[in-house]
Amino acid sequence: MQISHTSEASPDAAANEDFVIASERFAVVLDGATDSGLPNGCVHGVAWLAQRLGTQLAAVLVTDPESDLRGVLRRAILDTRALHADCDLSNPNSPSATVAIVRERGGMLDCLVLADAAVLVERRDGEVVELTDDRVDHLPAYDRESVSRLRNTEGGFWVAGAEPAAAEQALTMSLPLAGISRFLLVSDGVSRLVERFGWGRRDLLDLVEKQGPAAAVRAVREAERAMPEGGFRGKRHDDATAAFGTTWTRPFAA
Repeated sequence: MQISHTSEASPDAAANEDFVIASERFAVVLDGATDSGLPNGCVHGVAWLAQRLGTQLAAVLVTDPESDLRGVLRRAILDTRALHADCDLSNPNSPSATVAIVRERGGMLDCLVLADAAVLVERRDGEVVELTDDRVDHLPAYDRESVSRLRNTEGGFWVAGAEPAAAEQALTMSLPLAGISRFLLVSDGVSRLVERFGWGRRDLLDLVEKQGPAAAVRAVREAERAMPEGGFRGKRHDDATAAFGTTWTRPFAA
């Protein structure tokens, strides 16, 4: 596979809390969950968690290429826990991240998402298949205390942080590699092009294939700056990350 990627901090942020890492056989995108401001029992920041967890995921994907992706995520969470030293990881507000993974294995493309990252896969027949986890969109309340109470609980939503059981809640799919033309992993800083700004999924795939992943980030920033004050929910800007892959050799327009 050929994979290209980019990651850019929000214009409003001091640090990028997204993380991306890839090889010719896999790609991983993480989006660190914004600090709620509640006590979290951890001396590390969100960016630290995203970087360490992403690195551990890549290490497991390299050393154990045949494990199912939920098992890969569980092991990476446990390996990252070991780096925390004296942090109180029983605190539900400890740093966490959304996760998207694709991996080539035995003629298949294995995909995993946890929380609001997304994977788009286009088949050679033109059908676009999306794997996304929208459980956070169905919470009964969104104040920070309710979100804290519902994080990594049945009936709530799940993120990758200190709780290895979250890995079992990840959504997965496997598709025959021979039937796939291209794929895209995105943090919600890029998927908002579709969810908030009305882009089609194929339009997004076409843009990234023709101009590279950075073009998607530029499009996001243009759309964000055009939003009128009071015309949006949540943050105007967010960290934005995309990893694009094709399954056979084809020209890439930089």
